[in-house]
Amino acid sequence: MKRLLQFGAALLSCGFFSHAMAQNYPSKPVRILVGFSAGGGTDTAARMVAQKLFESLAQPFVVENRPGSGGIIATEALARAAPDGYTLLMMPAADSIQPAMRLKMPYELPEDFSPISLVVTGAYVLVIHPSVPAHNVKELLAIARNRPGHLNYATSGIGSSAHLAAELMNSLAKIKTTHVPYKGVSQGVVGVASGEVDMIFASVTAARPLIDSGRLRPIAMSSAKRSALMPNMPTLHESGVPGYDRRGWYGIAGPAGLPRDIVTRLNAAIVKAVNSPEMRAAFFKQGLEVETNTPEQFTEMIRREVEQNIKSARAAGIKPM
Repeated sequence: MKRLLQFGAALLSCGFFSHAMAQNYPSKPVRILVGFSAGGGTDTAARMVAQKLFESLAQPFVVENRPGSGGIIATEALARAAPDGYTLLMMPAADSIQPAMRLKMPYELPEDFSPISLVVTGAYVLVIHPSVPAHNVKELLAIARNRPGHLNYATSGIGSSAHLAAELMNSLAKIKTTHVPYKGVSQGVVGVASGEVDMIFASVTAARPLIDSGRLRPIAMSSAKRSALMPNMPTLHESGVPGYDRRGWYGIAGPAGLPRDIVTRLNAAIVKAVNSPEMRAAFFKQGLEVETNTPEQFTEMIRREVEQNIKSARAAGIKPM
């Protein structure tokens, strides 16, 4: 009985300590790791959120760039960090692709992390060259079914977001199109605009100038629901590919074991910060829509995306290295 009481007292003490730590959190600067170089999309999003969190929580949130291995270096550093709330990560959608591309990972996603909140999403627009005789998804699918492998699509490389987006369409629509990898997204978009390739899943910001000039024809958005970025553009889901939902995203995560009170405090601060009209407008200019959620929802979203990416990669014949 004595030991039981001592054990109960220890648990109670830990609970009080955790709560007290959260009440005083943060009491010193917090690092936000970024797995890519300064100036990129992940870095920009991290710095925007960091400034708002500083204003809200009265401690500096310092962005620390640790580029390399497609973001793995920074993500592994987070997995190994102390679960005290002073090391966070701006996690990009690309992190959910890595398990599909590598035989061995230095961490498990999302098990080795404490997802805190989604921050923004960015739907892709499916654009085709005007010479392709299709003005909507149904017409494009009809061409693909009549001539399997005839239509081709550009990407920024094997295992890229555009690659898996196209392969998800192939899988769900039961069609076959041919992959044409380029060195980058901008080169792929130009390749479609010049008629070298038939189509590409591109960010709205990358495609819009060529859409406005008539060199690209947009036919659908990749998100499950219509996007405010192009509100009149139908989605693949509503246009003959039910269940299709593919977007880029950024979110904030901590290491596994992060105290619940700290997760809750950070989630509330992030949700408040990025949902301000100022932040919504700033992200919108970058082709991103603010979208926050609960830690549980973000965890499940990451798990679902990892599973979807592995399935799409295997269907495309991509062998993990």
